[in-house]
Amino acid sequence: MRNSGEIGIVGLAVMGQNLALNFARHGFRVCVYNRTRERTEAFLRDRVRDEPIIPAYTLQEFVQCLERPRRILLMVQAGSAVDQMIEALLPLLEPGDLVMDGGNSHYADTERRMQELAAHGIRFLGVGISGGEKGALLGPSIMPGGSPEAYAMVEGMLIGIAAQSEEGPCCAYMGRGGAGHYVKMVHNAIEYAFMQGIAEAYDFMKTAMGMPVEAIAETFERWNEGTLNAFLTELAARVLRYRDPESGEPLVERIMDRAEQKGTGRWAAQSALELGVPVPTLTAAVIARTLSHFKADRERIGAGFPWPDPRPGSSSEGILADLEAALNLVLLAAFSQGLWLLSEASQVYHYGTDRAEVLRIWRAGCIIRARWLGFLREIVREDPEDPHLLFSARFRAELQQRLPAAGRILRWAFEAGIPMPALSTAVDYVLSMRRSRLPANLIQAQRDAFGAHTYERIDRPGVFHTEWLD
Repeated sequence: MRNSGEIGIVGLAVMGQNLALNFARHGFRVCVYNRTRERTEAFLRDRVRDEPIIPAYTLQEFVQCLERPRRILLMVQAGSAVDQMIEALLPLLEPGDLVMDGGNSHYADTERRMQELAAHGIRFLGVGISGGEKGALLGPSIMPGGSPEAYAMVEGMLIGIAAQSEEGPCCAYMGRGGAGHYVKMVHNAIEYAFMQGIAEAYDFMKTAMGMPVEAIAETFERWNEGTLNAFLTELAARVLRYRDPESGEPLVERIMDRAEQKGTGRWAAQSALELGVPVPTLTAAVIARTLSHFKADRERIGAGFPWPDPRPGSSSEGILADLEAALNLVLLAAFSQGLWLLSEASQVYHYGTDRAEVLRIWRAGCIIRARWLGFLREIVREDPEDPHLLFSARFRAELQQRLPAAGRILRWAFEAGIPMPALSTAVDYVLSMRRSRLPANLIQAQRDAFGAHTYERIDRPGVFHTEWLD
């Protein structure tokens, strides 16, 4: 087979297919391979028209199809499948070739693979890709990490297929090592928090205010015209409006209340704990999904745990305005926590991640694209050393004006028996970060009393221990 492919894609599930079409429609010659021949044939038959896409039915054919140095993008399931594919490809590759992993891999796995392949002279990039199936076809947000030399080999290609915003293509170098997959992991954790906040707002409107689903959809549409303008806000409205073809009722009301997850949110929470960075809203969203799976337990407990009747149904614009402010607070707190985590990880792992560039490439294509991103980028650029945005008076002002509304929503939610973990942790995060003194002094005193863990004083330097129990 003649060497003609500028890039090769392994894995032809929908994401792999759409990326192949995206590359080809931007003028790049693409070689494709899938473990099963049938899927490759179906892709060619059903979706490929005049695009320069070349099929290969063995890995040897696939590698021979590519120009040197080879550029290969793996779109296989994260985990052992990536290692297995690398192991199968390695004997066929040559020093200077490049392998990229476009799945949601753990950043530590990415760094391990990078080192293993470097021993053979093979370059490796961990490439975070956001935008779902549609984004893969029309333009995703792309977050590549690894060596600058490896990124230079594909920079033009990745920029060529990326989504476009008013600030340019939504692709940029995220830094060394596993930076690309780390940034994508944090992206997903923020996504978890925003989705949880949206779900809580829906629950509040339905349960506490007695609003029908159609009115809730209209509310999300109206919010999407303001500061909550975001892909997920718009998507919530569209999902709520969708009718079940059989019953004619809103389909969302017939969906089981168990939310799945693929691990990226959990990894972000674990990494934050390891690095000592507080991300309570991101973590609460992960816990909420986990808790949702215990439906049988919830039904059993709820049957014997009555709650006072919720507040009378109301369509008060004042309450909805407060709820809108509260959801904005969730989103701002989630970004603050996510950017703090990115800042710390970049320092500890020596990524060199530019958070202003991260926010820029999230402006279009990705799932968490939102109007707030431009404002947040301005704040980061004003003070790149501010880890969490909270040193900015402008950012604090946005939080401060929404805190009273969030507090009222939480009070009403409690009266109606509605859990709001994303909102409550967002409020607690902001309140905690604004306190010059927290009650941790009592905790540390107790630790010293039962375990001689020592303590510091506010009135003199040094480390102290007291025999509290004599």
